[in-house]
Amino acid sequence: MTNSKATYPGKELESMSFALNYHTWIVDELAPFIGRNVVEVGAGVGDLTAMLLQMKLEHLYAFEPASNLFPSLKEKTIGQTRVSAINDYFRPELLPEAVDTVMYINVLEHIENDSEELSIAYRAIQTGGYLLLFVPALPWLFSNVDSSFGHFRRYYKKELVEKLEQAGFHIEKARYFDLAGIIPWYINFVLLKNSFSSAKVSIYDKLVVPPMRVFEKLLKPPIGKNILIVARKK
Repeated sequence: MTNSKATYPGKELESMSFALNYHTWIVDELAPFIGRNVVEVGAGVGDLTAMLLQMKLEHLYAFEPASNLFPSLKEKTIGQTRVSAINDYFRPELLPEAVDTVMYINVLEHIENDSEELSIAYRAIQTGGYLLLFVPALPWLFSNVDSSFGHFRRYYKKELVEKLEQAGFHIEKARYFDLAGIIPWYINFVLLKNSFSSAKVSIYDKLVVPPMRVFEKLLKPPIGKNILIVARKK
């Protein structure tokens, strides 16, 4: 389905395609809450989509409004009968039925009216279903890189939890994520205003993410570069 004329100018997805360990960590954290009929909002070029299709889903609705990203998503899902790739903004009326899971992985920060978007997600989810969020954290980390990615904001956990509760969700899990990423991000992108690159992502993904994943499993950090939230529709 192709209806959108939006384009995405950033290089975030291209660089983050090298972060396999990081993406696996996120998906594994969320896996217990991923149901059978799932919406992935902002599917991009389909890297996360491919990971989700390795799970026992009945159907995945992958929404990507950017016309320059959608062809890659479509190519990666060709022949997959369990996925519908949709070149449009996410709207419940584009779904044949209510779903049990809606996911925004590094997407909500790209949406100017995030409160309205959370209300849209609430309408699409069946009672007892889950909204899964992964967003950049700590507004004081906002940098030129965030701007180049098209981010409107970075979040504090309390702020995002309040927005979810106002939309009607019950919070099942909310935690900061990637403690080790704070200092490198602050030095590289806030102080030095360096550019984001796939080489930096690859090094961090191979050397830092595996031990940090073990550490954060044992001790949940009080602060982190990102926030991971599981919210349930009452």
